[in-house]
Amino acid sequence: MGLRAVALLPFFACGRNAAVEPESPETGLGDLPENCVAAVLLHLDPPQICRLALLNSVFREASGADFVWESKLPSNYEEYIKRVFQDGDLMLKNSCKRDIYSKLCRPNFIDGGIKKVWLDKSTGKACMVISSKGLSITGIDDRRYWNLIPTKQSLFSIVAYLQQIWWFEVTGEIDFPFPRGDYSVYIRLQLGRPQKRFGRNVCNSEHVHGWNRKPVIFNVSCGGKASTKQCYLNEKPGEWINFHAGDFRVGSDCSKLEFSMTQTDCTHTKGGVCVDSVVICPAESRGGLV
Repeated sequence: MGLRAVALLPFFACGRNAAVEPESPETGLGDLPENCVAAVLLHLDPPQICRLALLNSVFREASGADFVWESKLPSNYEEYIKRVFQDGDLMLKNSCKRDIYSKLCRPNFIDGGIKKVWLDKSTGKACMVISSKGLSITGIDDRRYWNLIPTKQSLFSIVAYLQQIWWFEVTGEIDFPFPRGDYSVYIRLQLGRPQKRFGRNVCNSEHVHGWNRKPVIFNVSCGGKASTKQCYLNEKPGEWINFHAGDFRVGSDCSKLEFSMTQTDCTHTKGGVCVDSVVICPAESRGGLV
């Protein structure tokens, strides 16, 4: 909350004590000029604006001001809308900024349903989840190695399950107008095959092997800047984990994001891992969005 907004909140809270002289008519929150209220709301975050809109009709009308909600939208919101919605031009023309903000904060499926994207209310940055079907997975069409398994444990109702392979490689490439800022990339994995038994979620760890021999290598690159890290997949089978693949910064020089997860030491096989999705979120969130 901005300092100007904080300074005015005691005035908003004075209620029946706001009269200047005892014999004057009492002054309440409903007597504040709408443009003054809107100017204060400009410095609050969206949840605070929505709560104050419940006070009275003046706050309700002020909370709908376009300049209030445009300040909460990312600077590239017009490009963002056109990428997410097929009728983006029409939305920009006919919708108020509050409605646009509301629609952007809901999860929206794009690219044939293999990705969903929304705005994070606390940061104003974009969040994205990419299905395993939206990734490039070496050998995915060969059922000797990979299987697509429907499961409610997935964020997209289907996961890619690896039985066994020598060359493990999962890559992705995204061209999307992320609002400027710092982001983190996570890959959602589970060791073991998800199954249902007597109506309960269980995990079959029969094929889990090879991940303790060599680490998996994660790469993330954007705008010519790349980061690399290594990690052993030694988690307990049956637990979904968001493995941190790396971070990137969106600026004027970052238009395309590339990421990968590999373990290509062919001296041994590896298997028994589920690849569900890739999560991209503001760096402040630290993978806690899904």
